[in-house]
Amino acid sequence: MEWLTEPFELAFQQRAMLGGALAAIAGAVVGTWVVIRGMTFLGDALIHGVIPGITLAILLDFNVFIGAALAAAVMIAGINLVHRQTVFSEDTGIGLLFVGMLGLGVIFISRAPSYGGGIAAILFGDTLGVQTSDIQVLMVVTGLVILVSILFYRPFLVLSFNETKATLLGLHPSFTNAALLALVTLSIVGSYRTVGTLLAFGLLVGPPATAALLVRRVPAMMVTSAVIGIFSVAAGLLVSYHANTSGSATMAILPVVLFFLVLAATSLREKIASSRVGGVAGYTP
Repeated sequence: MEWLTEPFELAFQQRAMLGGALAAIAGAVVGTWVVIRGMTFLGDALIHGVIPGITLAILLDFNVFIGAALAAAVMIAGINLVHRQTVFSEDTGIGLLFVGMLGLGVIFISRAPSYGGGIAAILFGDTLGVQTSDIQVLMVVTGLVILVSILFYRPFLVLSFNETKATLLGLHPSFTNAALLALVTLSIVGSYRTVGTLLAFGLLVGPPATAALLVRRVPAMMVTSAVIGIFSVAAGLLVSYHANTSGSATMAILPVVLFFLVLAATSLREKIASSRVGGVAGYTP
């Protein structure tokens, strides 16, 4: 039992746990919509796309949320421009902006005096360096994510399954899509201090994808995803403490491992069920 409780007796580990749990909850709520809508590639690109904004905000000493929002707006505008002005699909614009924005972010980071530490903190987070102020920001971010998801539940739900129907029902799909992208950006920026911008993708997609294998209703997916995310944070901190590995990386990889374990178990269960049905159907008295 001491093996389980020892890491969380330390104040910085407790802050890391609380910050990670809040990031996991925000990621679970937003990530459910990302997975349902099939926006995984865009979500990944957006995570890379906000790096220049966050970096520039740190270098010029202004609010990182403003920097990330500006970078996200530039990226989304660029994707729409490529899609409207060419015959290419949105994936082409996403791929171009994905590489371009990431490269720009690394260039900005390379101009910083503390290049090594800066890139590590921005890309991979500083789990054990989470401060009370970071937790307060995460509390606000998580609260906003939950509130907006409740207020926009119907528009988000309809848009996720049928954009044409959303238009016919007067749910303003363009505005709804913009609101969802804003939530994704908010969740990423709120989590970057805890797990980093790159590793935030693990909490944004891993738990919701795993939850989708277990449940079907959207609210149940969000709750299940949050539980998986919080478990991943706790287990990641525990493993990283005893194995001396990166806390943020360990937290981010666990949801991916859980996804494939659940996928394997689900596939095995379906095969067993199919073989039983086949055996009954083919039985000759």
